[in-house]
Amino acid sequence: MIAGRGPRARGLIAFAAGAAGAFGHAPWGLWPLTLLAIAVALALAARAATLRQALVTGWAFGTGYFAVALSWIVEPFLVEPEIHGWMAPFALVFMAGGLALFFAAAFAASFRLGGWLVLTLAAAELARAHILTGFPWAGFAQVWVGQGIDQSLAWIGPHGLGLVTLGLGWALWRAFDGPRGWARTSAALVLPVAVGLGGGAVRDTLPPAALSDQVVRLVQPNARQDQKWDAEMAHIFFARKLDYTAAGPRPDLIVWPETAIPTLLEYADGAIAAIDAVADGVPVVTGIQRREDLRFFNALIVLRGGPVPDQIYDKHHLVPFGEYVPLGDLAARFGLHGFATREGQGFSPGPGPRAVDLGAVGRALPLICYEAVFPAFARLPGGARPDLLIQITNDAWFGTVSGPYQHLAQARMRAIEQGLPMIRVANTGISAMIDPKGRILGQLPLGEAGYLDLALPRPAHFTLYARTGDLPALILIGLVLAIVLLQGRRRNTD
Repeated sequence: MIAGRGPRARGLIAFAAGAAGAFGHAPWGLWPLTLLAIAVALALAARAATLRQALVTGWAFGTGYFAVALSWIVEPFLVEPEIHGWMAPFALVFMAGGLALFFAAAFAASFRLGGWLVLTLAAAELARAHILTGFPWAGFAQVWVGQGIDQSLAWIGPHGLGLVTLGLGWALWRAFDGPRGWARTSAALVLPVAVGLGGGAVRDTLPPAALSDQVVRLVQPNARQDQKWDAEMAHIFFARKLDYTAAGPRPDLIVWPETAIPTLLEYADGAIAAIDAVADGVPVVTGIQRREDLRFFNALIVLRGGPVPDQIYDKHHLVPFGEYVPLGDLAARFGLHGFATREGQGFSPGPGPRAVDLGAVGRALPLICYEAVFPAFARLPGGARPDLLIQITNDAWFGTVSGPYQHLAQARMRAIEQGLPMIRVANTGISAMIDPKGRILGQLPLGEAGYLDLALPRPAHFTLYARTGDLPALILIGLVLAIVLLQGRRRNTD
């Protein structure tokens, strides 16, 4: 039926399939649609008659997928709609269409290789996670968060699970559109297993989280983005955080969200003194902006009493065009100073991942907002292992429909991959305590102000993925593709 369609109809089918597949992501969680979308994409790719047809089909599929999965990208432009609102549709169109080029390249490569779209799409997803600083948001593995199969992240990581997801989509395609024999038989065997794993058969057998005797307070002020930096409202939100910090009984650690102190660190003496007065000796982790000479940093600080921070961590992986303009410092060498971070235009990156010592609570690896999207940043250099992860974030930028829920899902993935608990504190939510299996032990809902005292889970075993990262997935995909290329060359020379 698909084969008889014209180019425009095929493109529309591909776009619709991609859009439907994105509903596997939070908050919808309709992962069967993702498998069905992959199956349709494989069927369309198998019927592409020309390279151009393969490219267009892949691009249409990717555009539909990213247009829905990343629909939250319009939200930052709607904080001040009278100024930036006109840019919102263009941002979504260019973002979805640009990322879809990775899928188009995968479909084209598959056409050239005579198939193997599962592998070429997996390779494209690896590339998307790293090229131009990387953007792995809405990876195929993300649809499994909260299901039993997500526990495989501890072994094979997001790209390994993404490859498995593509393989399940292939099994679905072969079950309904394949030749009789081994392909259809294997699909009939694989799909029930996938349904069982996706339905939570493994999740429900996991033992309860092992808890420590350390209690952590999550502080969520619920400062709307359009009010966050207003002078009068900033005072109200800061007073709210102080009230939550002062409440008894006393925890072992208090965590505030990203940029929770509404002033630069060099002018924050009064704010730090106020926090010290209500914290009553309890360490406080909070976000703040700071300046060194003409450079600005998005920082996390640890306060243990006294007039200065005990430790400082600077966000090292910044949002392109959101926190800085790429190549801005290079442009300054040619007289274009408006984008140079060294001259105060945007933020400068910190030196990289590092742990902060929280005393009895343990050594924590901080992640500020966007950094939790990247699996590699949840590991310390040199193979050292922290005791926990802390993400502070301001998800008010992401709206209330899908962005905050997808950001939370990726934080849960990092916990599973590393076998570590994660303390996640967001300005407007969702703040949560996440155990090493990615389960939420307690949370403050989106759009609510409050605080929550929760026991900190103990770390689990050092996972295989924490030791190896994406290297095994990269080797596997590269090795199989190399074998396919060599076999193709041999056939061409015969």
